[in-house]
Amino acid sequence: MFVAGYNVKTGKHSSSTLALTYTPKKKDLHVQLEEDEKRGFETFALSASSSQAEVDINSPREPDDNRETWTSNADFLLSIIGFAVDLANIWRFPYLCYRNGGGAFLVPYTLMLIFGAVPLFYMELVLGQFNRQGPISVWRICPLFKGVGFCAVLVAFYVSFYYNVIIAWALYFLGASVSIDLPWMHCNNTWNTGQCWDKVSNNSNNTWNTGQCWDKVSNNSNSSTSFNETVYGSSNKYTPAAEFFARKVLEVQFSEGLQQMGYPKWQLVICLLIVYSMLYISLFKGVKSSGKVVWVTATMPYVVLSILLVRGLMLPGALKGISYYLKPELSKLRETRVWVDAAVQIFYSVGAGFGVHLSYASYNTFHSVGAGFGVHLSYASYNTFHNNCWRDCLVTTAVNCFTSFFSGFVIFTYLGFMSHKQQVPISSVAAEGPGLVFQVYPEAVATLPGSHVWSVLFFFMLIMLGLDSAMGGLECVITGLMDEFSVFFKWKNSREVFTLVVIIMSFSVALINVTPGGIYMFHLFDTYSAGISLLCSALFEAIAVSWFYGLDKFTQDVKSMLGSRPGLYWRICWKFISPCFIIGVVTFGLIYHEPLKYIDYSYPNWAEWVGWSLALSSILMIPIVAIVQLVGTPGTLKERIAVNISPVEEHEQLRETRLVSRFQAKHWLFV
Repeated sequence: MFVAGYNVKTGKHSSSTLALTYTPKKKDLHVQLEEDEKRGFETFALSASSSQAEVDINSPREPDDNRETWTSNADFLLSIIGFAVDLANIWRFPYLCYRNGGGAFLVPYTLMLIFGAVPLFYMELVLGQFNRQGPISVWRICPLFKGVGFCAVLVAFYVSFYYNVIIAWALYFLGASVSIDLPWMHCNNTWNTGQCWDKVSNNSNNTWNTGQCWDKVSNNSNSSTSFNETVYGSSNKYTPAAEFFARKVLEVQFSEGLQQMGYPKWQLVICLLIVYSMLYISLFKGVKSSGKVVWVTATMPYVVLSILLVRGLMLPGALKGISYYLKPELSKLRETRVWVDAAVQIFYSVGAGFGVHLSYASYNTFHSVGAGFGVHLSYASYNTFHNNCWRDCLVTTAVNCFTSFFSGFVIFTYLGFMSHKQQVPISSVAAEGPGLVFQVYPEAVATLPGSHVWSVLFFFMLIMLGLDSAMGGLECVITGLMDEFSVFFKWKNSREVFTLVVIIMSFSVALINVTPGGIYMFHLFDTYSAGISLLCSALFEAIAVSWFYGLDKFTQDVKSMLGSRPGLYWRICWKFISPCFIIGVVTFGLIYHEPLKYIDYSYPNWAEWVGWSLALSSILMIPIVAIVQLVGTPGTLKERIAVNISPVEEHEQLRETRLVSRFQAKHWLFV
């Protein structure tokens, strides 16, 4: 085999004959270099993942024989499905579909899925499974980009500060659902104000039942921030469910904003403690324990959604709600915002760039699939070497999209019912985010026979959905740091202790979100912690793998696991389309960026600075770690760059031969 190389010492190109031999006993490929003595050139042979290398896929590559693996592929598949299918599928997709043209929204959504999210998802699963390393250590393939791993881990840690609070809210509602009377059924509670109303049909005449007034902190009924997102009829009247969430659960009446946070509410602290305790029990033994938990948390939501849909279809107005959900408005496709919404929704829903799937796939044995959140990478790192990750990728994305679409039917049957019962347009009851699941839906079930049962089912489902994703995020942090700093985790029970440390740290910061002013901090975290940071992480991940590590080597890695190289579609998406997809989302996100605001509360300028500092703290890990890598490498600048853009396994040969294949034009032009 004739191979050309670049001599960093002489600055000239050289050639040599490359002979590959395979030694089954050591389960690895060995490269025998035959130098051309006549020409007298120093040569640098390509690694075993050269495009012409022949690999026996029946002999597994085991980089780390001691690494834990999933008990079964089903555990892994349920874990990545559980992470990908989260609360956003319930509270965001149905509203976006309704707002952006109904059935027409599926056109940009599907295109963004095919050309953006799925290729990145697959790339991340391959990275984790082939290298069997977490989101930081996996960058042995290109040390210059190790900061991408630190960025993903930091983003995952930031998200845990507020995401677990949502589960705590759901747990609080679950507890309230078993009371004698649902506390959001009427306005006769101590926390209700004179603005609270419940609408009662009486021979087509609508009456307003107001509750007693509750003095606000400032003794001025107009001074408190209006938190309620769901307002029917008059702009100054709120449903019992809206006031229960705002004034009983969150107690926003005791805070005027970030400058008045208050003390943590003890009931929510207990709920949050229970949530973190469940997370610790699920994570402290690694994927052996979390892989069993997901059999309940990942499957139960589908049972509950099906039950809720059947009940919802029996309600008057349900079909009207579904028609609003699906009614296509093709004219919406001309609006840029519709395409941006589709891109952002599918990107975050699948989870590209988080590192979780990569970590999970590293525990598989060598044939499996995933996407780019870093969470996928973490999960994939526990796969066996020949796990069919391509299949897992397609199954996961299909289930994720189906769940989003299916949940829309469930939600809009109840929205149609509320619209019919209260005789208001469906646009008056449609909402997204916490307002949908903690205000609109509780209001809907409160009017049903057996309302306690439906309420318990719904909030139990929310808890299951939340726990799946929360486990993935924390697994990314734990796997990433333990793999990268493995020298500190050689002692017995190190996993259990370190998991406890991570849990305690996350819980301590999360407490700020269960104060009366916590909702404002929650929104700050939600806006800045995993927005542009996550996109940048995924962008540099795609660039590092496709351009620096090289598609020739990456596709050979896939072949060694699955027996064949990825097709042209995958290669073009990885190298060109997916990076452009991310750049487009980032660009439009910055163009459409507006000053931070939550309902009618405008954040002060210093809060904006805090938010951007939060985002930059993770993004800057990419250039900072790159600089540290270059400074810590001996040699000239050219030699340092050569070492840091080459896989660690090639460094010894690189020092001996001084030849860098990645300085050749054909490396960059390969597709």
